[in-house]
Amino acid sequence: MTDRPVPDNPLPDNPLPARAGAPTAYAARYPNIPYIAAWSAEQPLRPGLFTDRWGRIAYTDEVGTDRDSNGVLWTRVGLRQGQGVPQLGRIHPLRQRRVMRGLLCQVCAGPADRNEQGILWLLSDQTDRPGPDWPDWPEDTAATHPPVCLPCARLATRACPHLRAGHVAVRVREAPISGVYGALYHPRSPTTVDDALLDHADPRTRHLIAAQLVRKLHACTIVPLP
Repeated sequence: MTDRPVPDNPLPDNPLPARAGAPTAYAARYPNIPYIAAWSAEQPLRPGLFTDRWGRIAYTDEVGTDRDSNGVLWTRVGLRQGQGVPQLGRIHPLRQRRVMRGLLCQVCAGPADRNEQGILWLLSDQTDRPGPDWPDWPEDTAATHPPVCLPCARLATRACPHLRAGHVAVRVREAPISGVYGALYHPRSPTTVDDALLDHADPRTRHLIAAQLVRKLHACTIVPLP
């Protein structure tokens, strides 16, 4: 198996509704490990970096699959799913991108649950601290974690570190792909500046190496988790 990134999953941004909780080969093989979790054998690869003639951060041995359809460079990570020890606090970039694009469950990679209120998402609970600048939370949340199906929702709240401290279930009617999250580099030298979450229209994406795809959540309704 190659360590090269693979092309974007060809699923459209908003596929037709599918039966929630459909079993997958992955769920059967690893019933307690989220699909998007990285394993210890899947370490980031370290290609050389430089600034190309278009002012973008680039790999010295870059190939076509290193960038997505928006021209954003993506982290290279080994593909060794199931090998070593699962690292629940670390997300595998390519698997995250696949399920986020297809609106699949982050745990089993089957279809995420959807009903007349929308697709099911689990978010870190911000209801007691929205602050004056975000009175309508979770409206317009930039989500880096994919949705879930109902059978996997409880497992996600136990396995995902960012949900253990508190979480809410949210039904989302609209969730367009909006941007990327990753490491932002200095525009004139290949040195990291900070982590950043950027919209695709932001010119700084030229200096970002993406690790997660982002969807913006609209028409949100907080719901009880069955």
